[in-house]
Amino acid sequence: MKKFFDDIKKDIKFKSAGPGKKLAEDSSCSTKPEKVQSSSSGKNHRHSPGEGAQMAGAAALARIEQHQRPKVHTSQDAIRNQVKRELEAEATAQAEKEKADIAEETKVPVKDPAGLSVSGVYFICPLTGASLTKSGREVHIKEAILMRFEEDAVEASVMMIHTFNKDREKVKAAVDIISKYVDNICKNPMEEKYRKLKLSNKVFQEKVRCVEGGREFLQSLGFTSLMLPVEGQEEEEEFLVLPVQSPDDLELMKERRDRLQRGEAVKAQLDRRPQVFRSSPNAQRFELPPEFYNLTAEELKKEQQQRSDLVEKNAMLRTKAMREKEEQRERRKYNYTLLRIRLPDGHLLQGTFYAWDRLPALFEFVRESLVDGWQPFELVAPGSQKIEESDEVALAERNLVPAALLTFSWDAAVQADIAAAGGKSPALLKPELLGTVRSLS
Repeated sequence: MKKFFDDIKKDIKFKSAGPGKKLAEDSSCSTKPEKVQSSSSGKNHRHSPGEGAQMAGAAALARIEQHQRPKVHTSQDAIRNQVKRELEAEATAQAEKEKADIAEETKVPVKDPAGLSVSGVYFICPLTGASLTKSGREVHIKEAILMRFEEDAVEASVMMIHTFNKDREKVKAAVDIISKYVDNICKNPMEEKYRKLKLSNKVFQEKVRCVEGGREFLQSLGFTSLMLPVEGQEEEEEFLVLPVQSPDDLELMKERRDRLQRGEAVKAQLDRRPQVFRSSPNAQRFELPPEFYNLTAEELKKEQQQRSDLVEKNAMLRTKAMREKEEQRERRKYNYTLLRIRLPDGHLLQGTFYAWDRLPALFEFVRESLVDGWQPFELVAPGSQKIEESDEVALAERNLVPAALLTFSWDAAVQADIAAAGGKSPALLKPELLGTVRSLS
């Protein structure tokens, strides 16, 4: 196409250049073109275009060429673009490689599930009783709360407000505003302005609408959505409107307001998953799944360096404060701890705990597993360190993380009294637990 237009240009230029001349002709000779014979001579001659026609033609060609000629990249442009693409591809590949290297260096080793001391960390939904994985607990709880609306919309909306919203300050602000709505209605039950909430109102938008469950709670109080005219504007707006309430209805509103104020987030409870094992030389061998670790990527990256420095640190003279600080840092690496209790009959009782559970939680777990849990008993931690139930210390603070083997014994004085009275030593574990006993791998 470009060549076609170039040929047309050359043709026009050639025809507008005038007659030619001989090479031997003196350059001083006149170059004035011969006069074109008039058409009246009877011969058919073509006229050379005038200057205006030439200009118009050139402009037309320029317009056609501008619209139809494709953009042509020079060889330098092509090379530059190719190099740019290759550099970008190289940079992307390098970034991915570095990311993979960091992940490889810092990840918690993935172990064969068959060889783990416990398959993972599990939770129990307080609403359904279902056993949940760590990753699936939040979705399950949300679904359980939404299903609750069919039974009790007030309770479900209260749960929704306190559970679905992670920002506690926003939750408090929403609860305060809704409580104020209820107080105004109860004090002025016949005042229509207190029973009409404009959804575009700034306070409602910023305090209530932005909180999941806020509107649902108001609807559970009896508010309904209506489109109503607004003075000074043509279009109607959405309002939540509450009909006039009877004295009994007002008292019920106050009670529901109190339920909202007392509400708490629904949290899955840690499933301790009690297990019983036969006596085994592997009692102190623990293989933990990744969920037990609470290490950030940066902390994990430093682990290798910290291990290499350990020998040097041990050789240094460190103060007690320095050692305690290092131990605290070490304990913070774990979210959970796996504890085993060696019983007098040789059985091992195992359970999962939060690393920051207090010692009374451990004693309660053991007591609930015993047939005669009412009898006093003692637990001894590694290093022959006796632990007390009354001691409100976290398991992590007693170095019982990420796993530990403790020894159980009945209170000696009580056992002596039982023996003197001719009684027998009490049975240990409940039958339902003994029915699941298995061997350690």
